[in-house]
Amino acid sequence: MIKSMTGFGRGEYEDNGLQATVEIRSVNHRFCEMNIRMPRIYLPLEEKIKKMVEEKVARGHLDIFVKIEDKREKRRNIKLDKGLVVAYYNCLKEMGKMMDIEPQLDLVRLSQFPDLLVIEEDKESLDDVWRVVQAALGDCLQQLLEMRTREGEKLQEDFMLRRDNIYHYLQEIKERQPQLGEELRTRLQEKLQQLLGEHEIDEARLSNEVVLFAERSSITEEVVRLASHLDQLKKILQTGDSVGRRLEFLMQEMNREINTIGSKASDLVISPLVVEIKSEIEKMREQAQNIE
Repeated sequence: MIKSMTGFGRGEYEDNGLQATVEIRSVNHRFCEMNIRMPRIYLPLEEKIKKMVEEKVARGHLDIFVKIEDKREKRRNIKLDKGLVVAYYNCLKEMGKMMDIEPQLDLVRLSQFPDLLVIEEDKESLDDVWRVVQAALGDCLQQLLEMRTREGEKLQEDFMLRRDNIYHYLQEIKERQPQLGEELRTRLQEKLQQLLGEHEIDEARLSNEVVLFAERSSITEEVVRLASHLDQLKKILQTGDSVGRRLEFLMQEMNREINTIGSKASDLVISPLVVEIKSEIEKMREQAQNIE
């Protein structure tokens, strides 16, 4: 079963004073792109989150929100970035010289500058946090995949309906094909008769010209290829894999074939059918952009 790239999931998990809430919103994208928002002190867990998501999701832009509440009583380490303190201090002194102002520094205000004081989690604490995040993320991904699958079922039904419509129009084109040669012969004969007046038409020459022109105008190969693409479309939709890119490429090929049919077969019966087929292909092409 194919999957949509649009979906939402939410998961929560709490254990031993730690609570994690994870939300994921996904939309269509050519690749798998993630934007993770979580507290800075837990950023070391970002790669684990990405790896876990990539195992379940092949394509889409995902906004991932991770909220962590730690109610445990524990001791945390606070690290001072000494090099950054010196850099800030020197910068303030330089600003004072430029403005001819004596810098008034106090430790409290200086400590509020970004990244001077960093709260560090020890490895054991991070492992505990990851366990609850992992559980919440698992539930969240499950919800996300279920929603993407439901949306995918609707897309698949729509694809199959449009595929059947194209197949029906193509059958009408096939039924019309045998008549094109005879009508072409009649039109050429009438045209030549107008040009030659009372002179007789060389039937053998006329037959040769009709054959040559019919070969150049034949749509048989394009019709066969388009029918083959429709069979391939059905197989792709039934694979259940990540097929979005394959479908987009197939739509391009189908559009190429029907454009050629339309340009070769200048026929009042076939032309409206070509328009209908192109309309169905365009709608499928738009839908394919939202399939994983």
